[in-house]
Amino acid sequence: MLYIAADHGGFELKKLILSYLRDKLKLAVEDLGAFEINPTDDYPDFAIKLARAVVKDTNNLGILICRNGQGMCVTANKIAGARAIVGFDIEATKWARNDDHVNILCLPAEYISKRIAKKMVKIFIETPVNNDERFLRRLKKITAIEK
Repeated sequence: MLYIAADHGGFELKKLILSYLRDKLKLAVEDLGAFEINPTDDYPDFAIKLARAVVKDTNNLGILICRNGQGMCVTANKIAGARAIVGFDIEATKWARNDDHVNILCLPAEYISKRIAKKMVKIFIETPVNNDERFLRRLKKITAIEK
């Protein structure tokens, strides 16, 4: 399952990405909020909800959006099994998915274009994880830290 969420700072970009995912890429996506612009909503609420949903199944992926992506990323990574990155670069996003098995992409709505955001989302979703021994060994070390 693919999940998406944003606070008020990422709300407009979330609407665009959600439409792109559903209409252009024909993907099923579960929207976890926000459902309206409300300046009193807090990014940790959305990040935790999405990260908990993502870690329930190893096939799940998530996209979080706020103004700079950082708060969502920091918060999501507090959940064991969540591996979130802030997406500023398409190639870095690709290799983070491939090598590091990231399962949550955090987008900085105010610092990337809509075109780049769509490209990053597409590469994040389409890039398979690499199950070579060295990458799995590193993931086991991260899992041990989380325990």
